[in-house]
Amino acid sequence: MDLVSTDDLKTPIVIIGAGGIGSPTCLALAKMGCQRISIFDPDTIENHNLPNQIYRLGDLGKSKVSALKEIIKDFSGLEIEIKEEKYTSQQISGIVICAVDTMEVRQAIWKGVKWNPRIPLYIDARMGAEICRIYSIKPVDPDDVEIYEATLYSDDEAINLPCTARAIIYNVFTIAGLICSQVKKFVRSEKFPKEIIFDLTTLSIVVRW
Repeated sequence: MDLVSTDDLKTPIVIIGAGGIGSPTCLALAKMGCQRISIFDPDTIENHNLPNQIYRLGDLGKSKVSALKEIIKDFSGLEIEIKEEKYTSQQISGIVICAVDTMEVRQAIWKGVKWNPRIPLYIDARMGAEICRIYSIKPVDPDDVEIYEATLYSDDEAINLPCTARAIIYNVFTIAGLICSQVKKFVRSEKFPKEIIFDLTTLSIVVRW
Protein backbone atom coordinates (compact mmCIF):
# COMPACT_ATOMS: atom_id res chain seq x y z
CA MET A 1 0.00 0.00 0.00
CA ASP A 2 2.92 2.37 0.58
CA LEU A 3 4.21 1.67 -2.93
CA VAL A 4 0.87 2.15 -4.70
CA SER A 5 -2.66 2.06 -3.29
CA THR A 6 -5.88 0.93 -4.90
CA ASP A 7 -7.04 4.55 -4.77
CA ASP A 8 -4.14 5.39 -7.10
CA LEU A 9 -5.15 2.68 -9.56
CA LYS A 10 -8.68 3.73 -10.53
CA THR A 11 -7.67 5.04 -13.96
CA PRO A 12 -8.98 2.74 -16.73
CA ILE A 13 -6.31 0.79 -18.60
CA VAL A 14 -6.66 -0.44 -22.18
CA ILE A 15 -4.24 -3.10 -23.44
CA ILE A 16 -4.08 -3.68 -27.18
CA GLY A 17 -2.66 -7.14 -27.80
CA ALA A 18 -2.90 -10.23 -25.58
CA GLY A 19 0.27 -12.01 -26.64
CA GLY A 20 3.81 -12.11 -25.29
CA ILE A 21 3.72 -8.59 -23.89
CA GLY A 22 0.00 -8.05 -23.31
CA SER A 23 -0.85 -11.25 -21.45
CA PRO A 24 1.76 -11.02 -18.64
CA THR A 25 1.25 -7.26 -18.40
CA CYS A 26 -2.48 -7.75 -17.88
CA LEU A 27 -1.83 -10.28 -15.11
CA ALA A 28 0.76 -8.06 -13.42
CA LEU A 29 -1.50 -4.99 -13.51
CA ALA A 30 -4.39 -6.98 -12.05
CA LYS A 31 -2.19 -8.36 -9.26
CA MET A 32 -0.89 -4.85 -8.61
CA GLY A 33 -4.44 -3.69 -7.92
CA CYS A 34 -5.63 -2.04 -11.13
CA GLN A 35 -9.41 -2.16 -11.10
CA ARG A 36 -10.53 -1.37 -14.67
CA ILE A 37 -8.69 -3.25 -17.40
CA SER A 38 -9.89 -3.95 -20.92
CA ILE A 39 -7.98 -5.80 -23.63
CA PHE A 40 -8.26 -6.17 -27.42
CA ASP A 41 -7.09 -9.18 -29.43
CA PRO A 42 -8.80 -11.20 -32.21
CA ASP A 43 -6.43 -14.18 -32.12
CA THR A 44 -6.74 -17.73 -30.80
CA ILE A 45 -4.11 -19.60 -28.81
CA GLU A 46 -1.76 -21.84 -30.79
CA ASN A 47 1.07 -24.18 -29.76
CA HIS A 48 3.78 -21.62 -30.45
CA ASN A 49 2.13 -19.18 -27.99
CA LEU A 50 2.58 -21.43 -24.96
CA PRO A 51 6.34 -21.04 -24.28
CA ASN A 52 6.32 -17.22 -24.13
CA GLN A 53 2.80 -16.26 -23.06
CA ILE A 54 0.91 -17.00 -19.86
CA TYR A 55 -1.65 -19.36 -21.36
CA ARG A 56 -2.27 -22.90 -20.13
CA LEU A 57 -2.10 -26.14 -22.12
CA GLY A 58 -5.86 -26.44 -21.82
CA ASP A 59 -6.30 -23.04 -23.48
CA LEU A 60 -5.20 -24.24 -26.93
CA GLY A 61 -7.82 -23.26 -29.49
CA LYS A 62 -9.52 -20.70 -27.23
CA SER A 63 -9.56 -17.02 -28.01
CA LYS A 64 -6.71 -15.27 -26.23
CA VAL A 65 -8.89 -12.72 -24.48
CA SER A 66 -11.44 -15.25 -23.19
CA ALA A 67 -8.68 -17.47 -21.76
CA LEU A 68 -6.97 -14.42 -20.30
CA LYS A 69 -10.21 -13.35 -18.62
CA GLU A 70 -10.36 -16.74 -16.85
CA ILE A 71 -6.71 -16.57 -15.81
CA ILE A 72 -6.99 -13.03 -14.43
CA LYS A 73 -10.14 -13.97 -12.52
CA ASP A 74 -8.43 -17.02 -11.00
CA PHE A 75 -5.29 -15.14 -9.98
CA SER A 76 -6.75 -11.83 -8.81
CA GLY A 77 -10.54 -11.98 -8.66
CA LEU A 78 -10.72 -9.13 -11.19
CA GLU A 79 -13.21 -9.26 -14.04
CA ILE A 80 -11.48 -7.69 -17.03
CA GLU A 81 -13.39 -6.45 -20.06
CA ILE A 82 -12.47 -8.32 -23.23
CA LYS A 83 -12.74 -7.32 -26.87
CA GLU A 84 -12.32 -10.29 -29.20
CA GLU A 85 -11.51 -8.01 -32.08
CA LYS A 86 -8.69 -6.07 -33.66
CA TYR A 87 -8.34 -2.49 -32.52
CA THR A 88 -8.92 -0.16 -35.46
CA SER A 89 -10.50 3.13 -34.44
CA GLN A 90 -12.78 2.19 -31.54
CA GLN A 91 -13.21 4.92 -28.96
CA ILE A 92 -10.97 4.28 -25.96
CA SER A 93 -9.92 6.23 -22.89
CA GLY A 94 -7.54 5.92 -19.97
CA ILE A 95 -3.96 4.64 -20.00
CA VAL A 96 -3.35 2.81 -23.28
CA ILE A 97 -0.72 0.07 -23.56
CA CYS A 98 0.33 -0.97 -27.04
CA ALA A 99 1.49 -4.61 -27.08
CA VAL A 100 1.30 -5.52 -30.76
CA ASP A 101 3.67 -7.29 -33.14
CA THR A 102 3.93 -5.00 -36.16
CA MET A 103 4.78 -1.40 -36.86
CA GLU A 104 1.79 -1.13 -39.21
CA VAL A 105 -0.64 -1.91 -36.39
CA ARG A 106 1.34 0.30 -34.02
CA GLN A 107 0.97 3.26 -36.36
CA ALA A 108 -2.77 2.63 -36.73
CA ILE A 109 -3.14 2.66 -32.94
CA TRP A 110 -1.15 5.88 -32.73
CA LYS A 111 -3.65 7.60 -35.04
CA GLY A 112 -6.36 6.99 -32.44
CA VAL A 113 -4.14 8.05 -29.54
CA LYS A 114 -2.40 11.16 -30.83
CA TRP A 115 -3.87 14.41 -29.42
CA ASN A 116 -6.62 12.40 -27.68
CA PRO A 117 -7.46 14.23 -24.42
CA ARG A 118 -9.11 11.09 -23.01
CA ILE A 119 -5.74 9.29 -23.00
CA PRO A 120 -3.36 10.73 -20.38
CA LEU A 121 -0.59 8.16 -20.96
CA TYR A 122 0.41 5.95 -23.87
CA ILE A 123 2.87 3.11 -23.34
CA ASP A 124 4.32 1.35 -26.37
CA ALA A 125 6.29 -1.81 -25.56
CA ARG A 126 8.44 -3.50 -28.18
CA MET A 127 10.37 -6.76 -27.95
CA GLY A 128 12.99 -8.51 -30.02
CA ALA A 129 14.70 -11.58 -28.58
CA GLU A 130 16.28 -10.45 -25.28
CA ILE A 131 15.93 -6.72 -25.88
CA CYS A 132 12.91 -4.68 -24.82
CA ARG A 133 12.12 -1.06 -25.55
CA ILE A 134 9.35 0.86 -23.79
CA TYR A 135 8.08 4.33 -24.65
CA SER A 136 5.85 6.16 -22.17
CA ILE A 137 4.48 9.42 -23.48
CA LYS A 138 1.69 11.90 -22.96
CA PRO A 139 -0.09 11.99 -26.34
CA VAL A 140 -1.25 15.60 -25.97
CA ASP A 141 2.24 16.91 -25.21
CA PRO A 142 3.88 18.26 -28.41
CA ASP A 143 7.40 17.39 -27.21
CA ASP A 144 6.37 13.81 -26.37
CA VAL A 145 4.60 13.47 -29.72
CA GLU A 146 7.72 14.58 -31.57
CA ILE A 147 9.92 12.16 -29.61
CA TYR A 148 7.58 9.23 -30.19
CA GLU A 149 6.95 9.82 -33.89
CA ALA A 150 10.70 9.75 -34.50
CA THR A 151 10.60 6.08 -33.39
CA LEU A 152 8.02 4.99 -35.96
CA TYR A 153 9.07 3.26 -39.15
CA SER A 154 7.72 0.71 -41.60
CA ASP A 155 7.70 -3.05 -41.11
CA ASP A 156 10.12 -3.31 -44.04
CA GLU A 157 12.70 -1.46 -41.95
CA ALA A 158 12.21 -3.66 -38.87
CA ILE A 159 14.67 -6.41 -37.97
CA ASN A 160 13.12 -9.66 -39.15
CA LEU A 161 13.97 -12.26 -36.51
CA PRO A 162 13.02 -15.92 -37.00
CA CYS A 163 10.00 -17.04 -34.96
CA THR A 164 12.24 -19.05 -32.64
CA ALA A 165 14.27 -15.96 -31.72
CA ARG A 166 11.56 -13.35 -31.17
CA ALA A 167 10.65 -13.94 -27.52
CA ILE A 168 11.45 -15.90 -24.39
CA ILE A 169 9.41 -16.09 -21.21
CA TYR A 170 11.77 -14.25 -18.87
CA ASN A 171 11.91 -11.30 -21.25
CA VAL A 172 8.13 -10.88 -21.33
CA PHE A 173 7.95 -10.88 -17.53
CA THR A 174 10.69 -8.26 -17.43
CA ILE A 175 8.73 -6.06 -19.84
CA ALA A 176 5.52 -6.52 -17.85
CA GLY A 177 7.32 -5.43 -14.68
CA LEU A 178 8.74 -2.31 -16.34
CA ILE A 179 5.32 -1.36 -17.74
CA CYS A 180 3.73 -1.73 -14.30
CA SER A 181 6.46 0.46 -12.83
CA GLN A 182 5.69 3.15 -15.41
CA VAL A 183 1.97 2.97 -14.62
CA LYS A 184 2.69 3.22 -10.91
CA LYS A 185 4.92 6.26 -11.38
CA PHE A 186 2.33 7.97 -13.56
CA VAL A 187 -0.66 7.48 -11.26
CA ARG A 188 1.38 8.69 -8.28
CA SER A 189 2.59 11.77 -10.20
CA GLU A 190 6.20 10.61 -9.98
CA LYS A 191 8.76 11.35 -12.66
CA PHE A 192 9.02 8.55 -15.21
CA PRO A 193 11.34 7.99 -18.20
CA LYS A 194 10.02 8.50 -21.71
CA GLU A 195 12.14 5.64 -23.06
CA ILE A 196 13.62 2.49 -21.51
CA ILE A 197 15.86 0.08 -23.40
CA PHE A 198 16.77 -3.07 -21.50
CA ASP A 199 19.14 -5.67 -22.94
CA LEU A 200 19.01 -8.93 -21.01
CA THR A 201 21.95 -10.32 -22.98
CA THR A 202 24.33 -7.75 -21.52
CA LEU A 203 22.17 -6.75 -18.52
CA SER A 204 22.42 -3.15 -19.62
CA ILE A 205 19.73 -0.47 -19.41
CA VAL A 206 19.42 2.89 -21.15
CA VAL A 207 16.91 5.42 -19.86
CA ARG A 208 15.79 8.66 -21.50
CA TRP A 209 13.89 11.16 -19.34
